[in-house]
Amino acid sequence: MNQSDGWVSPLLARPGAVAAAGVAWHYGDPVVEQRALVAGTGVVDCSHLGVVTVAGPDRLSWLHSLTSQHLDDLAPWTSTETLVLSPHGHVEHVAGVVDDGTTTWLVTSTPGDLAAWLDSMRFMLRVEVADVTDDWAAVGEPRRGEGEPGGPVVWSDPWPTTRPGGTRYGPPDDEHPGAQRAWRLVLVPRGQLVVQVAAREAAGARLAGTWATEALRVAAWRPAADHEVDHRTVPHELDWLRTAVHLDKGCYRGQETVARVHNLGRPPRRLTMLHLDGSEHLLPDAGATVLLDDAPVGVLTSAARHHELGPVGLAVLRRATPVDAPLTVALAEGDPVPAAQEVVVSPEGVTPDRPAPRGPLARGLGLGR
Repeated sequence: MNQSDGWVSPLLARPGAVAAAGVAWHYGDPVVEQRALVAGTGVVDCSHLGVVTVAGPDRLSWLHSLTSQHLDDLAPWTSTETLVLSPHGHVEHVAGVVDDGTTTWLVTSTPGDLAAWLDSMRFMLRVEVADVTDDWAAVGEPRRGEGEPGGPVVWSDPWPTTRPGGTRYGPPDDEHPGAQRAWRLVLVPRGQLVVQVAAREAAGARLAGTWATEALRVAAWRPAADHEVDHRTVPHELDWLRTAVHLDKGCYRGQETVARVHNLGRPPRRLTMLHLDGSEHLLPDAGATVLLDDAPVGVLTSAARHHELGPVGLAVLRRATPVDAPLTVALAEGDPVPAAQEVVVSPEGVTPDRPAPRGPLARGLGLGR
């Protein structure tokens, strides 16, 4: 039943459901579904996501030492997110984090691999790691709000609020389009998924698919591990220092690269939002090449049809790509699709709180590429 083993949600039996990755892409009317989420009256089957738990008295200090976020004193029922980085600072795993006072819950798209890596790092510490994806499913809600003692475990998405110890490469929090997107995941027993969704529908929620959530995520410039991350990604490129990295905590794997890029260099690439020409009604696939004058300058990482903005996407480009350059995105067949940029990560590659340079700035960092 584990999502990595081909999970198929029982909610795909609903009339009109179109499948994608084991859950519904939509239930027949993705535009109406998006509008329901924007209005705060939607519910989404996110049971394709994985869940890992870490129990034991050393759990928070141990996770603090391994990952990018300050977790040592994380208060119960407080949501955050963290990254597992390679020794060279590349993103390997992403997890939403919440602790209920006895157990730390990690919501992730790579539960098996993350649990295996964490288990290999236990040594003599008092921690127990488990992939509990078979037992727990995530239900998405377009609202903010943490869980409470006695209630279900809830991960409330912190994006795009710059957390203590974090910083930003994009606009201030109150000017960020993601500030308008409320989103949280409620963990429910997997066997109760249908009942839990039905209860929300009975209270007035409309069931929506991942077409709707992806369109709203793209419009919020929210990076996702299974879309924007590749083997070269450093968190600065995706503006992930806002919510997933604490710059003042102690040493962890990849910390040297995080500090060096922030203090001395610039991210080699940058996330941008693309407004795609919809005149031909063709949407490029994620992974398509982004072109400037027929030369590759990046990759389209996500593509969606937004109910107001039309065809949009997120792309990772070379940092030096001009922000006003007329770009195109390659199609499997036919002429490339014209695309206009909306800057997410500044091409200057400098945060507002970057230390003043003592000498010439690095033009880029060789990160083992």
